[in-house]
Amino acid sequence: MPAVFVHGNPETAAVWDLLLAELARPDVVCRSPPGFGAPLPAGFGAAHADYRDWLVGELEAFGEPVDLVGHDLGGGHVVNVVLSRPELVRSWVSDALGRYDPGYEWHELARRWRTPGVGEADVAARFGGTAEARTAVLVERGMGRAVAARVAAGQDEAMGRAVLTVYRSAGEPGLGLPLERAAARPGLAILATADRVAGTEEQRRRAAARAGAQVAVLEGANHWWMTHDPGRAAAVLTGFWATVR
Repeated sequence: MPAVFVHGNPETAAVWDLLLAELARPDVVCRSPPGFGAPLPAGFGAAHADYRDWLVGELEAFGEPVDLVGHDLGGGHVVNVVLSRPELVRSWVSDALGRYDPGYEWHELARRWRTPGVGEADVAARFGGTAEARTAVLVERGMGRAVAARVAAGQDEAMGRAVLTVYRSAGEPGLGLPLERAAARPGLAILATADRVAGTEEQRRRAAARAGAQVAVLEGANHWWMTHDPGRAAAVLTGFWATVR
């Protein structure tokens, strides 16, 4: 039974490298959403529903339920799959549940990307320029330096287009999602206390309760918790998987 890791924005699968090196299971695989370290195919819509359907297709190919782990936008894709196709999943982990609380508000960058003109200018600057400049931006925002250069190498114009489309396809956060259905499979909410884009601790705990998920608190960890203390993150995941029957 594989463990499948799905990253978010503005990332590639390299964001998981340090964490995966700490995991003592041989069946770990990463899946990169189109545009985020993987080609953005012609005709791919890049809306939230398109990424859900993409991930469903990836999981169907395994032929058995998986342990699914998602970060950032990838954490949202995980939730959307669990709500729509729970039979594909043995267990799930997400650090993005806070955005499904009714009190959640879009973070500053998301508001920028959702604004016509402003978003285009931002992604042109963010994903253009040199790899060194892109690395510096990631480090400034909190990504571990050992991983940031690997991620920056995969950032490109296609990622910028995908960012604008997926954020503009989203409705208002916290509305209309039946999180209670996620309790059909064992879940774990990662709560990194210094993550400034995932909502407040109260919002994340409320959403986890609605989803029937356990909560793992990573005290002092930021949005890129897997790049700073991968040993602690691996222990949290391994401990959760040990509880799943």
